[in-house]
Amino acid sequence: MDLTRKVQKAVIAIAFIGCFFAVNYALNKPLPGQAPTAASKFMFARAKVVKMLEDNASPDTWTEGLKLGSQEASFSILSGPLKGKTLNAVNYLSAYSNIDLSVGTGVIVRLDYDEQGNPYIASVANYDRTGALIALVLAFMAALAIIGGRKGISALAGLAFTVISIWLFLIPLLRRGFPPIGGALLLSAVTTLVSLLLLNGYSRKTFCAAAGCVGGVAISGLAAWLVGVATPISGFNMPEAEELVIRSLDSGMKIKGLLVSGILIASLGAVMDVAMTLSSAVFELHERNPRLDRAELFKSGINIGRDAMGTMANTLILAFAGTSLNMLILFRMFDYPYIQLFNSDLMTIEVISGFAGSLGIVLTVPLVAALSSFYCKSSKEDVAHKARRRRR
Repeated sequence: MDLTRKVQKAVIAIAFIGCFFAVNYALNKPLPGQAPTAASKFMFARAKVVKMLEDNASPDTWTEGLKLGSQEASFSILSGPLKGKTLNAVNYLSAYSNIDLSVGTGVIVRLDYDEQGNPYIASVANYDRTGALIALVLAFMAALAIIGGRKGISALAGLAFTVISIWLFLIPLLRRGFPPIGGALLLSAVTTLVSLLLLNGYSRKTFCAAAGCVGGVAISGLAAWLVGVATPISGFNMPEAEELVIRSLDSGMKIKGLLVSGILIASLGAVMDVAMTLSSAVFELHERNPRLDRAELFKSGINIGRDAMGTMANTLILAFAGTSLNMLILFRMFDYPYIQLFNSDLMTIEVISGFAGSLGIVLTVPLVAALSSFYCKSSKEDVAHKARRRRR
């Protein structure tokens, strides 16, 4: 029997993975009439400074020590079709584009060809940060795997699935004109279910956490949508709206719902955390003390959730505030009147993002507590336990 169930689960998993990649393949095919963008034709490569030819840059006081000026250097190309070639280029340093070169500096350069077909470096685009970023990601993965064990590895698999889903599923879906809010809810449901199944397997506890998470995210989206209608504010008020409109004229992408869609995705992680923590706690209480009835389990779940909701809501609001710190500093420095400050598009978006997501976290607690307490007392073991008590 156990072997049959394992085979069934394996078949379902393989079928799901196959469908997922088939859908992604279909979504990521070029749109009808889509032409390559100018940016896609740029040729970038990794390079390394092998010789400084000239350095006219010097530190400035108002840039807190950053160099301003120009530099000329020889670069060895380390990747791409021009790998192995040595090319010279002038690098201009400003306060906002400041790549300070020295012998051995790794950079990303944009390459091009002149009218005679000779290659040259059009610009020094960025530092080569690949090694440092990979090291950070590997350190995180190693720590999670070592400390978390099997569940840590499962969490990594869930994280990878979420990232792939956003890049290869949600974004192509939105580009093809799918409603952004519906797309974000669909993504939330799929990634939540997959992440929690990888973490805890198929069980009533997983179902309660997944259902509570989707419900909490939906509440966040509903709150953000209602406030957006009342204010009114939408995706057209976002800083990137103009560029998105221009790029989406031929694809039919919907702009209005992108604001709520982003809030749903941003709140998903925190809501999932609260939902899983609370569901695990309620089921653990029931396992330790099967005599607790539904009302007692629900009350215990609420008490546990009160601690979780406080920290998670604080975390979510601080995350939104952290990403907008520069904007908040500028508002304070310019000493905007508060009536304008709190009604500006940027501030309204941040307030909606932070508090709509936190509302979803708060209301996830009673939802998960109710679902978990109900399903705990609906198991076959619990029914048998009640029958034995009645016979006594």
